[in-house]
Amino acid sequence: MVEGPPRRDGERERCSWCGEHADYQAYHDREWGFPVDDDQRLFEKLCLEGFQSGLSWLTILRKRENFRKAFADFDFHRLARWNQRSVERLLGDAGIVRHRGKIEATLANAKQACALQAEFGSLAAFFWSFEPAEAERPARLDEESLLAVTQTDASRALARALKKRGFRFFGPTTAHAFMQSMGIVNDHAARCETRAEVEMARAGFRRPRPRRGAIP
Repeated sequence: MVEGPPRRDGERERCSWCGEHADYQAYHDREWGFPVDDDQRLFEKLCLEGFQSGLSWLTILRKRENFRKAFADFDFHRLARWNQRSVERLLGDAGIVRHRGKIEATLANAKQACALQAEFGSLAAFFWSFEPAEAERPARLDEESLLAVTQTDASRALARALKKRGFRFFGPTTAHAFMQSMGIVNDHAARCETRAEVEMARAGFRRPRPRRGAIP
């Protein structure tokens, strides 16, 4: 999602990937990279990153409210009880991405999310346990360097851990995009004004901890 040098839009310098799209700019300025610890929102991000595979994020972002309505606001406890009839109903919803495999994966992942929450105390505690050390982050934070990183040791470890637990449509590249979006890493470019805001939010963020004995 990172390409080219940052551009200036009015008085605000942003990462260039949001271009001139108002949807992208709002998402970039208010959401992308800011730390999240709400389990329902994390499950939403996990699912939408899966739906985005092969498509542009702008397509998903513009359909996000439709996705929320179709998938019960990504309440994974509710979705875990949905069945094949639910899949067929969702395949008839023109407001979302009608991909059978991804829809079925969302419902299957909801069941796994319930188990993961029970094991770790929260989804947030599980995901934040994969936060990389500062030494593992890129030395250069210009957009060209960030673009070159599509997966990391941390995202590969997260993808493996989720696959082991039965999650679908979530490989290391998707995991990296997920970690960027939920603030586990700050991949705003150095010259982007939002980078400092994200750093401040991350500095004041209290990382959730897994239950004693839980192993990612």
